[in-house]
Amino acid sequence: MFTGIVEELGEVIHIVETAEDSAMVTINGPLVVTDARPGDSIAVNGVCLTVVELAGGAFTADVMGETLRRSALGGLRPGDPVNLERAVTLGSRLGGHLVQGHVNGVGELLARESAARWETVRFRLPTDLTRYVVAKGSITVDGVSLTVARVGPDWFEVGLIPTTLRLTTLGSRSVGDPVNLEVDVLAKYVERLLGGGQPAGPDDLPVAVGLPGAAPTGGPA
Repeated sequence: MFTGIVEELGEVIHIVETAEDSAMVTINGPLVVTDARPGDSIAVNGVCLTVVELAGGAFTADVMGETLRRSALGGLRPGDPVNLERAVTLGSRLGGHLVQGHVNGVGELLARESAARWETVRFRLPTDLTRYVVAKGSITVDGVSLTVARVGPDWFEVGLIPTTLRLTTLGSRSVGDPVNLEVDVLAKYVERLLGGGQPAGPDDLPVAVGLPGAAPTGGPA
């Protein structure tokens, strides 16, 4: 579990494609690895990944094909910056909102409008996620907990303060860039409890990975 408060801007060092449409990604993140051990969870652009190896200030994680297909991680290249956050502890402050690291879909940056002290940014929203997004509600974009300012039939807008622009990848995203989206999990549970949700099917597979043989560490709810 995460809170959507990015701790560090990491950098992709290298990506190695492995068998069966999967990959191993190595990311430089000196802060998030200070107390990390193999098996720990780190959110990378909002996707919960499991640490497999540690070396110096970097960590390596397996990324399965399902994750590459259903998130924007498949487009990462060496040198790309990534938002990093360690899993929260029971004593942590909940500075954002409850974030699982389970990507629900990939959006697209549609427009940016600068103001004196902030930016208004519009993202395309997959139509199957629109019912979970409301004005003044929470959404996670590339692992960043944000408050929805406005929402349309297939888009939503957020306001980004200088700190977010400076300390996360959202400050350098360009129009047309894909972004990982995770809607508020509470909305999905409420829908299911009220009878509006559908039984889990083949599209409800995890999009985040764990160690071989371990319980999955993430996936769309």
